[in-house]
Amino acid sequence: MKILVTAKRVEDPESKIKVKPDGSDIVKEGLKYKINPFDEIGVEEALRLVARHGGEVVVVSIGGKEVQEQLRHALAMGATRAVWVNHTGALDQMGVAALLQKVTEKEKPDLVVLGKQSIDDDQNQVGQYLAEYLGWGQATFASKVESLESEQEKSKTPALTLGADGKSVRVVREVDNGLATIECTLPAVVTTDLRLNMPRYASLPGIMKAKSKPIEELTPQKLGVDVTPKVQVLKLASPPARKAGIKVPDVATLVDKLRNEAKAL
Repeated sequence: MKILVTAKRVEDPESKIKVKPDGSDIVKEGLKYKINPFDEIGVEEALRLVARHGGEVVVVSIGGKEVQEQLRHALAMGATRAVWVNHTGALDQMGVAALLQKVTEKEKPDLVVLGKQSIDDDQNQVGQYLAEYLGWGQATFASKVESLESEQEKSKTPALTLGADGKSVRVVREVDNGLATIECTLPAVVTTDLRLNMPRYASLPGIMKAKSKPIEELTPQKLGVDVTPKVQVLKLASPPARKAGIKVPDVATLVDKLRNEAKAL
């Protein structure tokens, strides 16, 4: 099978994020970047599926030349090749999905796997838009399911499973009251949650091989996509400073404050 996976470049969550004084953007000088953790989980799951069923994993990222760092990371993990959509301007979620739609139609994968959201804006929209644009079935928030396998077996076994006929994918996802199992006919779009798997570390041989693996460059113009944002961010602001807590002398005072001040009871 052929699986297309995203690898978005995001700010390292351990970096200290500051908003510019005019609120137009964040201060990017000195920030470190990495592959979106949810996307990295998607890459790992795709590699496990291909290891079991055969095929190839194609990774895609949108951005300036710097996103090649994240593409090489996915290639070092084991992806076969990469697609780079070279675009440095503003993008909204619909623009991202439209670009991925064209890449998907060009690559013709059996399955598209995306992180459920990116940790920079946490919007959780692209996977759903992409499935709608393609007219494919979708399964969001694919989550890890505990089994009776040994820990060694778990580390190699895909949590997503293909149907017996190889034409469907079964996904266990977290819902408010527990777990739900759904099945989608391939081709389909799946978004990954945190507990799906533990991504592997790129090995030294993998890192060396990644340097020679091909990265195909595309542009919105080549794909025929108008990426003019339909949604604009007008202003960013830092969250208000958290007020210091107080000490109370007894439980009765605590209950009173929770009931009458915090309105929590």
